[in-house]
Amino acid sequence: MNTIALLMIIFVAFVVLFKNVSFVLVFSPIIKLLFYVKRNYLKGNPGDDPGMNRKGLSVKDRIKGLCSGFAAYYLYRLSYTPSHRLRNFIYRHVCGMNLCKDAVIYYGTEVREPSRITIGRGSIIGDHSILDARNGIVIGENVVFASDVKIWTEQHDHRDPFFRCSTQNHRSVVIDDRAWIGSHTVILHSVHIGEGAVVAAGAVVTHDVPPFTIVAGVPAKKIGERNRDLKYSFTGEHRHFI
Repeated sequence: MNTIALLMIIFVAFVVLFKNVSFVLVFSPIIKLLFYVKRNYLKGNPGDDPGMNRKGLSVKDRIKGLCSGFAAYYLYRLSYTPSHRLRNFIYRHVCGMNLCKDAVIYYGTEVREPSRITIGRGSIIGDHSILDARNGIVIGENVVFASDVKIWTEQHDHRDPFFRCSTQNHRSVVIDDRAWIGSHTVILHSVHIGEGAVVAAGAVVTHDVPPFTIVAGVPAKKIGERNRDLKYSFTGEHRHFI
């Protein structure tokens, strides 16, 4: 293999592996500005969709839609950036997330409204989770999410003639220290999951879960209790690239 061919292979490999890194670095200043503008000048109800109920959109609504759409695309590209350090730095300093030391967010996690998310020290968010923080998400320390956990703090009102979200009183989702959330779990708005609680895989959580309680099913119901003498702490160790 000649030198030119080898260099071409290295270049292609670099582009494929680091294309999201390049995109994220280039657009980070713009995204930081967009989030600032959105928070301070384009406020509205968290669940509002400016194009859903009106045929004629104002200039403000169109700008808001463009900002939200590009920010969502940026966050998607960020979630597949093969560097935990870079992702965490941008989540904190560009997107405004309150992400504590030694927390881990694995690849493919969809984040909505990152500035309304708090994740405590040592907590681990599994791959391909969804953190819909339009009404806020607070996650304590040493919490473990398996893969594909979905948290929704907004939902449409099926009784409303215009199918809006803003007609309902939705509140933050709060998950206390050392809770364990199983794979493919769905947690709906206004739920408080207590310390050390366990949510079994595939459960749909619609109401609060008391501390050290094990719940399962659709909707989730108590099936047992967990040991209360929990002492483990996570150090932020993670699988590289993902």
